[in-house]
Amino acid sequence: MQSTVDRMMPSLASEREDAQKGKVRCIVVTPEKAVFDEVAEMVILPMIDGELGVLQGRSPLIGRLGAGELRLKTGAHVIRYFVEAGFVQVRSNVVTVLTANAKPAATVTADMAAAASAQASGLPSGTAVERANKTKARDRAAGMKKVAAKNVPA
Repeated sequence: MQSTVDRMMPSLASEREDAQKGKVRCIVVTPEKAVFDEVAEMVILPMIDGELGVLQGRSPLIGRLGAGELRLKTGAHVIRYFVEAGFVQVRSNVVTVLTANAKPAATVTADMAAAASAQASGLPSGTAVERANKTKARDRAAGMKKVAAKNVPA
């Protein structure tokens, strides 16, 4: 009789699976910590060559993340984060983002973007490594500027 009751009672794992039906799990990890682990209907990622939207059932992929806004959408609710360049893996309805830095998009200001742009402009560009670092810093500043522009009240 006990085994019949066990089969009828949902476990925590099966309840979690039921809650995730039609959704995608997004995990953002930095070198210091896991920033967040959320479930959403759609995850929009800033890739180096444009945005990528991920829905449930997406084919597996690994790609290069660009600096910009990561969005998690569930209905009309949107969670926004600023992420720096890194890597993303999509597998089995799980989006794993590896980035140097991630913070809530609302905390990014125009002043921060301007400071990042000024810092990027001041970097040397004599060698190939210096040019690559300067390009990365400019991309970061441009991503911050786009995110900060969305924070201005309409």
